This record gives sequence, C-alpha cells and structure tokens, in this order.
Amino acid sequence: MAAGIENILAKAIENKASDVHINVGMPPVLRKNTELLDMKLPPVNNETAKEMVISMVGPDRFKTFTQNRDLDFSTTVKDGHRFRVNAHYQRETIAISFRVIPNQIPLIEKLNLPPIVKELADLPRGLVLVTGHTGSGKSTTLAAIMGMINTKYRKRIITLEDPIEYGLENDNCMIEQREIGADCPDFAFGLRHILRQDPDIIMVGEMRDLETCSFTMTAAETGHLVFSTLHTINAPQTVERIIDIYPANQQNQIRTMLANTLQAVITQTLFRRIDEPGMVPCTEILLCTSAVRNCIRENRIYEIPNIVETSRRVGMQNLDHSIAEMYFKGYIDREDGINRSSNPGKMEKLLTPLEQFEVVQPPE
Repeated sequence: MAAGIENILAKAIENKASDVHINVGMPPVLRKNTELLDMKLPPVNNETAKEMVISMVGPDRFKTFTQNRDLDFSTTVKDGHRFRVNAHYQRETIAISFRVIPNQIPLIEKLNLPPIVKELADLPRGLVLVTGHTGSGKSTTLAAIMGMINTKYRKRIITLEDPIEYGLENDNCMIEQREIGADCPDFAFGLRHILRQDPDIIMVGEMRDLETCSFTMTAAETGHLVFSTLHTINAPQTVERIIDIYPANQQNQIRTMLANTLQAVITQTLFRRIDEPGMVPCTEILLCTSAVRNCIRENRIYEIPNIVETSRRVGMQNLDHSIAEMYFKGYIDREDGINRSSNPGKMEKLLTPLEQFEVVQPPE
C-alpha cells in the first residue's frame, strides 16, 4: 500500500474516526461522531488518488475499476486495522471512501441493543433482517450476532459479503467468509451454490435485487437460519420492499413465502451520544408472531405498526419508544431525538420534563 494512504488511515485510527473521504483537489476529510473534519494534509491530486487505488487492489482490478467506474473492496494497513472501501469517479476524477472496521467483534451486550436481539441467535431456522440507512451499524450488529453464535453453538456458518468486514475466527463454529468479486462473482452466484456447501447458518451481506432475494428466501425456506440486510427505515417498509421487488404476478406467492420464513426485523438508527464520545443505536423490533404473519399473507402491511406498538411485552418496540428510552437514560440529545422521530410533535411532549408543565391546583 502506498505510504500516503497508510499515513492517512493511521491518522484516522488515531483520531477514532468512523470514515475517511478522499476527493481530488481537497485535503482528506474524516468523519468522527457524525461530524466532518478536514485533515491537516495537502490536497490530493488525481495521480495520487490513482496510485492509492492501485496500491490497494493491484493493476488488474484497477482496470476493472476504470471500466465500471465503481469498485467495492476491503484493505488492511500494516498494524492490522481493516477498512471497507469504495472507489468511484466524480467529475472524471477518482474519489475514495473508507469505513473503519473495528478489529474486535463487539460483544452484543456492549451495543445497547434490546435483550430480544440476543435471542435471535438461538433461532433454529428462518430469515432475520437488519435494516437501516447506510452507516447505521447493520454490519456491526450482524457481526455481534455471529460472534455470539460462534461461542454458543457448534455450527457451520457461511457468509457472502461485499466486501468482508469483520473477520470471524473459528471458535466453536466452522466459518467460511466469501468476498464478492474475489471469492465469487456476485451474491446470486454465491447463493446459487451455497446449499451444496452444507451450511447451518448463512449471512448475506445485502439483499440487493430480485435474484439475491429469491435465493436468500429459498435458503430460509429450506430450513436454514439466514441473516441479511436491507436499506429500509422501518419494518413495514422492509416487508413492502421485498414484495415489490417481485413481478406483480408473483407477489401473492412471495407474501406467503415471506410470512412463513421471516422471523424478525431489526431497524437501526445511530445517534450521537452526549454522555461520552461515540454513537448509540435506537431500534425498531418486529417479531413475526401469528398476527404479523397474517398481515403479511393477507397484504395488510398497514396494520403492522399497531401490532408493534401493542406487543412490547413480547419484545417488540417502535423507533420512538427506543428514542425515548435512550433519552431518559441520558444517552442522546432531546432535540436530536425529536427531529429524527417518526412523530416529532408527539415525541416533543413525551420528552418534556414534568417540571416544565404548569401545575393547576384543584379548587378549594
């Protein structure tokens, strides 16, 4: 790897950044706790950016990059820290985005996730989805669940990732991690053959398209425990997104398949912590009870939010409940919680301290 990029990434680790962005004509930029910070380095030119990419992927993959104008991969610096990388073109110049991947798989207890998430590692079969916008911690949650399974059970785990992020070491489980582009051409190709590789648990980095969704659901339907991600912002949208991927004449069949295989949806949003440096997730949890399965099967997705709201005793929760919980624990800012809730007006009243209300004395 080129010395320049080694230096930039080392400074990112030193500053505990989550992301590094390189654009031609600008100094490298860090993202730390959601804020963008300029690094005190000279602006990067296009030739330097080109050398950086070649040093990370080699000349052959660089040719592929120049043809496709976009490339996902991972890279490791000398001290062992790993990064997820996307190289792309903008205004005919090379740009690079790095995501820092922690060296250690976090313990699920340290992620401030609801206790019900730990129980999903004990499921015998079915589909579990972790959803949220880019950078919401989906990969970290999946890695923590895989780590928990690895310590509790003797299973065979196969992952398909683009690129591999957290390195999973064999403990009790036998683990294979396959990287898209390096170990297999794409998700659909890897999934097409995965059932012949005797997996107990399958992790699919992302359900991107019709073919990937189809193979992922088939794997869950045939008795495997399957984990994957989607870029959706709540549980009802997740269900609708999967169904809408399919042609209209197949959607009734897919509703039935999804109702039979889906076990849970975890939707995450990261908030900046105010009690200490770092981030904390607020989560929506959907568990597929018989009522939820009937809603999916009968295309009554609009009823799911009400089921989530009234099923907290079994472990479900909506995002606003999670935001309120994190606020009252002193983890997140009140205005941030209100602005990012699904119902800001209701959330503002919920997060207003009781002493701010005027106390009306009863008549004598």
